Amino acid sequence: MARSLDGLVLVPVADQAPGQVGTRTRFTYHEEPAEHMEAESRVWAEYAGGDVVRGFLIGTRAGDRLDFRYVQLKRDGETASGHCVSTVVELPDGRVRLEETWEWESREGRGSSAVEEPPS
Repeated sequence: MARSLDGLVLVPVADQAPGQVGTRTRFTYHEEPAEHMEAESRVWAEYAGGDVVRGFLIGTRAGDRLDFRYVQLKRDGETASGHCVSTVVELPDGRVRLEETWEWESREGRGSSAVEEPPS
């Protein structure tokens, strides 16, 4: 399993569609280990920046797979929610990257994206 996500700040590697998460968005991740070795750990994050005023995600991690729900408030006052499954990848330089497949639940739309630790 890749290292803990606890305390990591991750940034999108590219902008999504207008009005969505973009390269100015910052995610601050937290991870709480499972009480038992075979159980899933708990993950959550707060995010903001660009068109997103505030967003939250919460879910679980089993090995290198995250499964979470997210909800966000945009600058125009719209709220939206969805589901995401991510794979934790360690980049050659040791940084963490999440390769994501997501789908809105509150409206139409789905896609893939990636967030990663910014270079030092």
